[in-house]
Amino acid sequence: MIDRMVVGDVPRKHHIQLKGPDGALRWEHCLTQEGFDGGYTIGYHLNRPHEQQPVPIAEDTIARGWVVPSRDAGTPPLLKRHYKSAGLHHRGGTPLDARVPLLHSRDVTCGIALPDREDDVYFVDGDADTLVFVHDGGGTLRTMLGDVTFKKYDYVFVPRGIPHRWIVSGPQHWLTLELHGGMHVPRQFRNGLGQLRMDAPYCHRDFVRPVFEGPRDEGIRETIVKRRDAFHRFTTPQSPLDLVGWDGTVWPWAFPILAFQPRVSSIHLPPTWHGTFAARGALICSFVPRKVDFHPEAIPCPYPHSSMDVDEILFYVEGNFTSRRGVGPGSISYHPAGIPHGPHPGSYEKSIGHTETNELAVMLDCAEPLTPTNIATTIEDPGYQKSFLA
Repeated sequence: MIDRMVVGDVPRKHHIQLKGPDGALRWEHCLTQEGFDGGYTIGYHLNRPHEQQPVPIAEDTIARGWVVPSRDAGTPPLLKRHYKSAGLHHRGGTPLDARVPLLHSRDVTCGIALPDREDDVYFVDGDADTLVFVHDGGGTLRTMLGDVTFKKYDYVFVPRGIPHRWIVSGPQHWLTLELHGGMHVPRQFRNGLGQLRMDAPYCHRDFVRPVFEGPRDEGIRETIVKRRDAFHRFTTPQSPLDLVGWDGTVWPWAFPILAFQPRVSSIHLPPTWHGTFAARGALICSFVPRKVDFHPEAIPCPYPHSSMDVDEILFYVEGNFTSRRGVGPGSISYHPAGIPHGPHPGSYEKSIGHTETNELAVMLDCAEPLTPTNIATTIEDPGYQKSFLA
C-alpha cells in the first residue's frame, strides 16, 4: 500500500448498485489482503469476473511459467558465492516464461529474467507479491487496474492476485523477487495517519501510478495462474480488462531507484539505513550514489561483518564497487550467515579519504537461509571464496 486511489466510474458507496448508461448492472469485484483484515481494492466490471474455465491438460500442451525451485533441496556447502547473471543461457521469450530462480527460501525467491518479447497471456501470481528491478530495458506493465510505464533502474511492483502482462520494448535484464509473505513500506516511514513521513527516504510523488483508461479488449482470453508452485491455465469468455472504475489501496506501481534519498553520516551507517521496502523475512535496500562518511577519521568502505541472523544478497547495477573487485553490472553476491564477509584485500585501507561513492545496487537481507538452485551453479564464479584472501 502506498495510498488510496479512485479512478473511473464507481458508486457513491461500496457494495451498492452501479449501473451503466444502458441500465446494465456492473459487477463489483473485491480484491482483499489478509482475508478481509488488510488492504483492499474494489473494481467494477462490465461482465462477471468469475467465469474462468480450466484448459484441459493435454500431452501436447506447451507448459508455461518457470521452473520453480524445490523446497526439499539439500544443504549446500557454506561458502560466500558470486553469480554472473549476464552469463545465463536461458535468454529470450516472454516475461512469464523467462524467469530463472537462483536463490530461494520460504519467504523469498530471487532470480533473473532476460525476456525479449511481450506476454501473450495474462498472468496471476497467487503465491506471492512480485518486485522486479529493471537493470536494463523498459516498457509497460498492463493490468486490469491500468498501465504502469517502467524504465531502466525502476522497481516495479505487482500485488499478488492481480491479472497482468508485461509489454516490453526490446531485450530486458531484470532482477526478480517473489515475496511469498507480501511486501510493504517499512512502518517507520509512516505517520499516524498512514501518510509517508517528511523524513522518509521517498515521498508519495515518487511512485509511478497505474493510468486507467476504462474497459480494454486485447483479444486475449487465456490467463495463467500460479498457485502452490504450479501453473494452471484458464480461459474466459470476455476480456478480464473490462473494469469501468476501481477504488482502493492495492495497485501496481513503479519506483525509480534514483528517487531514493540516501542518508549521510559522520561514520559508516549500517544497511538498514538504506532499507527501501520490507517483506516477510526480508528487507530490500537501495544503495545509490551519495556522499560518504565525513568524520576526519572515517573509513568509508564497509567493515568486515558477521551476520548472526540473516543471509545477504547484493545485486550490482553500476558504478565503482569499492569493497569488492571482480564484480560488475549484473553480478549477484551471496553471503550466508555464519561466516564473515567484507571488503576485498586493500579496499578497506584505500577508501580512507574518499568523499563520495557512485555505486548503484540492490540488497536483500533474508531471515530464512537461502538455497542456490541448480542453474545458479552454472553461472557461479568458482574463485570467489578465495578472493577474500590477502
